[in-house]
Amino acid sequence: MDRIDSMRLFTRIVERRSFSLAAQDFGLPRSSVSETVKQLEARLGVRLLQRTTRQVGPTLDGEAYYRRCLAILSDIEEAEGAFTGARPRGQLRVEAHGTLARHFILPGLPAFLAAYPEITLHMGEGDRLVDPIREGVDCVVRVGQPQDSTMIGRKIADLAQATLASPAYLDGQGVPSDPDALDGHRMVGFISSATGSLLPLDFLIGGTVRRIALPVTISVAGAESLVAAARLGLGLIQVPRYHVAADLAAGTLVEVLAEYPAEILPVHVLYPHSRQLSPRVRVFIDWVAAEFNRGMS
Repeated sequence: MDRIDSMRLFTRIVERRSFSLAAQDFGLPRSSVSETVKQLEARLGVRLLQRTTRQVGPTLDGEAYYRRCLAILSDIEEAEGAFTGARPRGQLRVEAHGTLARHFILPGLPAFLAAYPEITLHMGEGDRLVDPIREGVDCVVRVGQPQDSTMIGRKIADLAQATLASPAYLDGQGVPSDPDALDGHRMVGFISSATGSLLPLDFLIGGTVRRIALPVTISVAGAESLVAAARLGLGLIQVPRYHVAADLAAGTLVEVLAEYPAEILPVHVLYPHSRQLSPRVRVFIDWVAAEFNRGMS
């Protein structure tokens, strides 16, 4: 393994905090990874990594070397990408909400991968918070305001929300005329992945957002379960409108309080500020922004 590949491998070990996970990412035996690090430390004459029973972390020298490696590797990738005919290549690791991915990202992927045949895509999905550095993720597509100061965000869309319930629920509880008429109603609780607490319903009233927490009989942590529970008449929900377009058309869910809309949800693509954008990440971000624009129109 040459010096540049050794740097790439070393930075992945630091980011993944694991020899085994770095080996998986590079398709190498773990023994080869260990031997590469041993040779690297011998050549530099310093210990770069400290191992515990649970994880691997950089020493002070290792942290300094890691930062230098990031700068060098970014310069190399930018230099190579500047030549005419250079094409984005390599594995692209993306994390996105499942419903968001299925609606806005997956339909256009065949065209994206046909345009960039040297990119291989790994896409994880879920509502949990992701540490891109530790988990080896290149970028994250997320709904809501970014909270992590270590990430750079590019806003790519705004999602309108709707307040909904099933016809059976409204037959039993009545249709609320305004947020003050929600006494006696209940909601399907949605558990925030960021805080672990239930999210209230929110309504824009006279330019001010009012948050209302209703009693719950069931709380869920997934968007699909949230909508399914509402279909079963278990309470009111607020979700992005795109997610329930089919239910609204079929009448399985009915919008209420449309005059008091929920807050608009921004969508961002996030990536670590410690990394220079590689060509494959850059083209993906530009493409996914266009896909969201197309899907919203």
